[in-house]
Amino acid sequence: MNSIDVLRYGHQTVLQSVEGLPDPDWLTPGACGVWSVKDIIAHLASFEVVLAELLESLSLVDEVPTPALDRFISDNVGFNDLEVNARQALSREAVWAEYERACHKTIDLIAEVPVAQQRQNGALPWYGMEYDLEDFIVYTFYGHKREHAAQIAFYRDVLRSPELSAAMRAAYQG
Repeated sequence: MNSIDVLRYGHQTVLQSVEGLPDPDWLTPGACGVWSVKDIIAHLASFEVVLAELLESLSLVDEVPTPALDRFISDNVGFNDLEVNARQALSREAVWAEYERACHKTIDLIAEVPVAQQRQNGALPWYGMEYDLEDFIVYTFYGHKREHAAQIAFYRDVLRSPELSAAMRAAYQG
């Protein structure tokens, strides 16, 4: 497996899912539960920050702070809402910019981690001793992005239907 390609393909999937999405549709709840597309991208951005911190910690000799990674490991369930809520005041453009910056950073950083290290089972004990970094990237990033891209695609289909769109907007406004 080529981790750089996996990260690029995952990012391309997200890019395609939001391409041409009108500004108001980024903010309408319902793309994933109560989350809007902006919230999904904020969620994915937080995961990219986690991966960037992890890769920095693996590629540097000196210990580096990993606050997002620490939050992710200590409370994986609460992490999602905490991180999305922390980005609520940001514009959709700012959230997208953070996501893109973090994606590019992870692609640059993974290139610095030797393939043998990427394939070392148990290197991420909090993830599972039978897994390696490549597994973590495929399941937690690529698969995760594919899942949310499919939700965005479904949401876009709903928005194209006047009846479904009106019902969804009414449900989240009331």
